Amino acid sequence: MGIGGGSGDSLQNGESGGSAAGRLESILSETSLPLPRRIILATGIETRLLIRLAAPAVIVYMVNYIMSMSTQIFSGHLGNLELAAASLGNTGIQIFAYGLMLGMGSAVETLCGQAYGANKHEMLGVYMQRSTILLTATAVPLAVAYALSRPLLILLGQSTEIAAAASTFVYGLIPQIFAYAVNFPIQKFLQAQSIVAPSAYISTATVVVHLLLSWIVIYKLGLGLLGASLVLSVSWWIIVVAQFVYVATSKRCRHTWAGFSWEAFSGLPEFLKLSTASAVMLCLETWYFQVLVLIAGLLENPELALDSLSVCLTISGWVFMISVGFNAAASVRVSNELGAGNPKSAAFSVLVVTVMSFIVSVIIALVILMFRDYISYIFTGGERVAHAVSDLCPLLAVTIILNGIQPVLSGVAVGCGWQSFVAYINVGCYYFVGVPAGVLLGFKFGLGLGAKGIWSGMIGGTFIQTLILLWVTIRTDWSKEVQKAQQRMDAWDGKKKPLLANQD
Repeated sequence: MGIGGGSGDSLQNGESGGSAAGRLESILSETSLPLPRRIILATGIETRLLIRLAAPAVIVYMVNYIMSMSTQIFSGHLGNLELAAASLGNTGIQIFAYGLMLGMGSAVETLCGQAYGANKHEMLGVYMQRSTILLTATAVPLAVAYALSRPLLILLGQSTEIAAAASTFVYGLIPQIFAYAVNFPIQKFLQAQSIVAPSAYISTATVVVHLLLSWIVIYKLGLGLLGASLVLSVSWWIIVVAQFVYVATSKRCRHTWAGFSWEAFSGLPEFLKLSTASAVMLCLETWYFQVLVLIAGLLENPELALDSLSVCLTISGWVFMISVGFNAAASVRVSNELGAGNPKSAAFSVLVVTVMSFIVSVIIALVILMFRDYISYIFTGGERVAHAVSDLCPLLAVTIILNGIQPVLSGVAVGCGWQSFVAYINVGCYYFVGVPAGVLLGFKFGLGLGAKGIWSGMIGGTFIQTLILLWVTIRTDWSKEVQKAQQRMDAWDGKKKPLLANQD
């Protein structure tokens, strides 16, 4: 049968993700086809697979971002103190737990993705349960830290009034920590199977419920900050329950979810090692630009610097959600192809997703540069801030372009299981190069506002990290990565002992 004709028919008729991925390796290996023809056919298949994964993932992360921001906005309408408390709770405390839990959950992304590609479907449910056990155990000390947030905030230099208000908000976020512990393993479990649309539907429906509940609880029942954060926790648990119900009842998960198993309690030390490496890798990235804000607060004119930075970083945060969607897509595609023993498809997927994300980021960066003089008026009407934001926009554009490449390469690293290696790169580039360079440029040489110098130095750290990851990815022997994935699956495979098995 001709590869060319079969591929064209399948593209027209619309095959499943699994058959499309298998056909991709056949097309890339078929030397009888002209190279341009192979590239065109393979690009068409890969692009469809990536869009099908990335678009819903972007929606999920955007909606999660909206829920936190809407809670902050609702709290802000209660007063300036409440706004400060919610902002501190959301960006200063919650981001720590979110980054840690999401990072630890990335371990299951590696293992589930490779197991699914290797057709070891029964192991996905076991990996999901192992991750949930470890994340729940991690949530306990985090909950204790949340409970002690008031003295901790005072110790960090916050005023007694703000610390008291922020701790009230944080108390209501304690149930959210445990929702994270269950949500991220389920989310990665579904993503590994290219099941992403249900999570997008669930998150979108939940944000509507969240907005309605927030309005009722805060304004009608008058429960204030505690009510606002409790609603946010409830909303996260709605997402968790809905996703688990989908897993337990959907025919699409019947081969990957066989009920609770004793096997989930075995191999926890090894799983913890990979989870810890994943958490360190992601947290170092998450906290990097938080450091920028902290350093900017030490400048001679901190108010103007922080106002302009907050506008730019808010825009960067929204655009970053698109990159995170490509990150998830890259991780799933690479891990699936490695598990399936398709080295050419894995390498080609890396190339296509990187180019796609880069093109999108360049377009957005150009739009921002076109409207650099007006973009700040979305957030504030001050002319001084508008001028400062306009001055920072070239750096914002560079950051957006780098964020179009770097998160994708991090997704490739997760798909391959390189978390420990990338964690070392992040430490060196971010905290031994970027932060010191930012401090020198911001304070010693005094570029512009000072904020411009700090940001320039920290972009340097990101640029070096991106170059290293790009170099490592280009030099990767994908056939060896396939062998490593197979060895990992053989080492982690085991005989399951169901506790509660679903009946087909």
